[in-house]
Amino acid sequence: MTRTLRRPPTPFLLSAAIPMRHEHQDVRVKFDALKSLLLQIFLKHGTSAFVADILAENCAGCERDGAISHGIFRIPGYLASLDTSWVDGKAESEVSVISPSFIRIDARNGFAQPALAVAAEAINAAVKETGIAVVATRNSHHFSALWPDVEPFARRGLMAITFVNGLANVVPHGGRAPVYGTNPLAFATPVAAADPLVVDQATSVMANGEVRLHALANKKLPAGTGVDAQGKPSNDPHAVLAGGALNTFGGYKGSSIALMVELMAGALTGGQLSVENDFADCVGAQTPKAGQLLIVIDPERGGNNDFAGRVSVLCDRLIDAGQERLPGARRYENRRQAELFGIPMSEQKLLELQTLAGS
Repeated sequence: MTRTLRRPPTPFLLSAAIPMRHEHQDVRVKFDALKSLLLQIFLKHGTSAFVADILAENCAGCERDGAISHGIFRIPGYLASLDTSWVDGKAESEVSVISPSFIRIDARNGFAQPALAVAAEAINAAVKETGIAVVATRNSHHFSALWPDVEPFARRGLMAITFVNGLANVVPHGGRAPVYGTNPLAFATPVAAADPLVVDQATSVMANGEVRLHALANKKLPAGTGVDAQGKPSNDPHAVLAGGALNTFGGYKGSSIALMVELMAGALTGGQLSVENDFADCVGAQTPKAGQLLIVIDPERGGNNDFAGRVSVLCDRLIDAGQERLPGARRYENRRQAELFGIPMSEQKLLELQTLAGS
């Protein structure tokens, strides 16, 4: 069976003067060229070369795959956190192997992705020896999508799931004040003869980055997205961002999943709870200091040598049942288009990046 990938809508950019969707794209930028620009930007703002390379790869990858709210849109937030010293761009993570399967990482107030990269050898060793690795990261700043953290494992035939908490900007079901972060979770699994199946979603109705994009475009939010500073329902993105909060998806059920993520990423890791993030001393910083739990599983350890094939059967049934596309399909199609034609970007935005990079 052939799984049809639908071409996504034209990506949108972050400048307040640019409409959110269906914008004419002026230029196409190759992935390596965009990564190079971003790397220079991170270096100029005080990161180590190791950290700059990982963040540039991650951010360029999000832009390439059409995850616009986690692509170059995030650069001002990264730089604000670096410039205010809220995050340490040169932090060297401490990796502790607690047991054959359990690894703890202290990111030492650095970014989460470099911390996971430092722990890669320990993670691989744990999976090889026991079939599973549980990786608990604390004192880290995760300011990106989660699919880049789990997709590489699925491409190696492994299953991975991760949880991240953040800044309290989501109210629990029936509540009036924020307690949770957007508390995303993601998982990835291999699929026989196909790209991995990757799911990445917030437990809030909408990702915070999407709310910011709505605010830039002065576009109303869908009903039920959030509340204002008084805890009253609001579809005004400015009100949600200015002391208000988002709702969890799915009512009380989504709220329970947000609670689980908070426990896994904030409590189990020994990190901060979302309500414990305080930017008071670093006004303007945007990257929440949080925790991340990553679980990597080798399906074959349970004697399931045809795990990827079984996943493929399930994916086919989903399409047969009428599901329009599989999770991640839009990202893969964007990736293929970008590899062929370059990443779509406005000339204005490219010039802004070149200026930041000093080129």
